[in-house]
Amino acid sequence: MKWIALFLFSGFFAAATGQQSVTILIDPGHGGKDPGHLPTEEGIMQEKEIALAISTKVGHYLTHNLANVNVIYTRTDDTYPSLDERVDMANLKNVDYMLSIHVNGSENPSIHGTETHIHNFEAKKSYQWALLIEDQFKNRAGRKSRGVKTGDDIGHSIQVLKFTQMPTVLVECGFITNSDEARYLNSVYGQEIIASAIFRATREMLQKSHPGIDFVPSETVAVTTDTDQPYYKIQIMSSIDSVSLTIPEFKKLSYPVERIKIEGSSIYKYKYYIGPYTDKHEAKKVQKDVQANGFADAFLVAFP
Repeated sequence: MKWIALFLFSGFFAAATGQQSVTILIDPGHGGKDPGHLPTEEGIMQEKEIALAISTKVGHYLTHNLANVNVIYTRTDDTYPSLDERVDMANLKNVDYMLSIHVNGSENPSIHGTETHIHNFEAKKSYQWALLIEDQFKNRAGRKSRGVKTGDDIGHSIQVLKFTQMPTVLVECGFITNSDEARYLNSVYGQEIIASAIFRATREMLQKSHPGIDFVPSETVAVTTDTDQPYYKIQIMSSIDSVSLTIPEFKKLSYPVERIKIEGSSIYKYKYYIGPYTDKHEAKKVQKDVQANGFADAFLVAFP
């Protein structure tokens, strides 16, 4: 995901080869005997667990919201593929992009924010992808972005960035050693927001890089409205797992949030609404207010 240094056989040549789909390898960092960074307070998952949770959500978003995208993983459980095995999986399976997902740590508990790593700036496609991810984190997810980092910035190269043969990014989703950020990353809401940001950036990158591939999914959902007397709600988000209605992000809104469980085959099992309103103008005002308070993608839905 969402996704190195070299892009010899990547989607860069899609137009010339008539490529009809892309394959993304998602790499949840660490696993098994290697927990990654450890939290500094009780009740917080280890890095390996948070990375797997976010990776799974990113994979679901890509699979269910884009056509002609194949998603595979370096791990789907608490196992530890070695770094060599992760690189080999990317290169031998001829994937188009690789996305490695991690959580950061520091001896300084005040440090927080996201980072997206590439091998160096010669990896132009990786750099473009990384910029899109950090832009999503900063401007859509409301996270502090620490920017795009290279091996020179951190003083050493990263194996999955240096030796893979396709555009690859390594995303540090925040600092587990910062109490506020650790709680955010440990929450279903935080994981959904981070995963959604990575997905949006990856979707934009794919659409720009592969104009000849149709990424629009075949299944669309139509909203039926009764023009005689509809009512309106503002949908503020959807989620794969249930998000508590008492989270701070909902509490700061001036309106009660309703959670609806969705039946059917959709990846999204829950939707979150504000409303209803019978006056469309009033609903639009509430929509703008909600967008200005952390939910930039909130939209109006008409119900019969």
